Amino acid sequence: MTLLLHPITIYFRQCLASAGKRLVLGIVLISCLVILSGCQASSQKDDGVIRLTLWQGINPPVNRDVFQKLVDKFNQTHPDIQVESIFAGGLDQQLPKILAAVVGNVPPDILSFYPQLTGQFSELGAIRPLEDWLDKLPLKSEISPNLLAALTLNNHLWSVPLYTSNLGIFYRPQLFQAAGITETPKTWSELREVAKKLTIDKDGDGKPEQHGILLPLGKGEWTVFNWFPFLWSAGGDIITDDNRPNLTTEAAVTALQFWQDLIKDGSAKLSAPERGYEEDDFIAGRVAMQITGPWTYIMKSNVDYQVFPMPVSVEKATVIGDGNFYVMKTTPAREEAALKFLEFVLSEEFQTEWSIGTGFLPVNIKSTQSAAYQQFITEKPVLKVFLEQMPAARGRPIIAGYSSLSDSLGRAIEATLLGASPEQSLKAAQQRLDLIWK
Repeated sequence: MTLLLHPITIYFRQCLASAGKRLVLGIVLISCLVILSGCQASSQKDDGVIRLTLWQGINPPVNRDVFQKLVDKFNQTHPDIQVESIFAGGLDQQLPKILAAVVGNVPPDILSFYPQLTGQFSELGAIRPLEDWLDKLPLKSEISPNLLAALTLNNHLWSVPLYTSNLGIFYRPQLFQAAGITETPKTWSELREVAKKLTIDKDGDGKPEQHGILLPLGKGEWTVFNWFPFLWSAGGDIITDDNRPNLTTEAAVTALQFWQDLIKDGSAKLSAPERGYEEDDFIAGRVAMQITGPWTYIMKSNVDYQVFPMPVSVEKATVIGDGNFYVMKTTPAREEAALKFLEFVLSEEFQTEWSIGTGFLPVNIKSTQSAAYQQFITEKPVLKVFLEQMPAARGRPIIAGYSSLSDSLGRAIEATLLGASPEQSLKAAQQRLDLIWK
């Protein structure tokens, strides 16, 4: 998914860090003047039609085209509400614009952005809670409950999902066959053994030309995103009941230790720094397994591939990769109009056409069960793995301090992959977070 605001982009944490107070103060004076002048130029016509602005960063352009067709369909069937979908650029481009617009009191009506910004937007008073609206809709029963749970903070639903996906493990069947492996691993111990068998020194120089699995090296969000399923599968979490981070849990140590064990075995290859999302080694056969999702280029390549679910330690777990919509605080009339559009986004009609057109998983259960989508997944059967994993999928934290949490956790993961003690790495990360939270 460098698709819709790729939910796991490697730039996520860096972009958040760049959006500190000094940056905001520096851009507000200029950006707000630009935005305000633009708003004046596109002022509402006195014809009874509510014209909404929607900021999104949908990529690649083919997915943007699918979305625009659906926006056009909404506009045709809602003559009193017209939505203008505006491509606002990538994440690093959007966040300063969004903060400037919020501070300048000229936000878009609808915003597509990462759920991990929820706490920050909520503290700014920029977004409207949605649970009262959604609770009144029969449509709510059609939305996967764990998707809504992942978007809930402090008992409020702050956004709704546009699409969903999750992580699995892609593998090369021919390499499995050559190594005499007839079954895909279902547990951590089986994954470790399979990775060993798939690590081969072909020329006898003591350096394997083929490794069992690729692990992402780096402290960015992609690394953190890949690691969360292992934390949850170990039976743990890193957020306490009062929304504070606790990285020193037994489960966190266990999950990091497992990654380090794969390195010590020699069966895991580390990616180039902050490049763990790239598929070159997998496609070239230098690694036999890679953790990624249905957005991957692997599905468009000519190599043999299949997918198996994330292996289990204590419980089944994977991580949600999603995109979502916020309703920004504007006026009651504009907010109600925005909610009409969100109702369309969650509908079976929208989700079926959007998912077939983009490859994302539907968030609407009826859409998943529809004849059109069932026909679609017969053509792309690996999607069944991700669909079947959805009940075990969880969302990353959406607390206000997630950027600091991700940064500290990423540093601990990177240090562990480079040989440091998991316990000491997590302890040092927790000490940094304790200072921030105080």
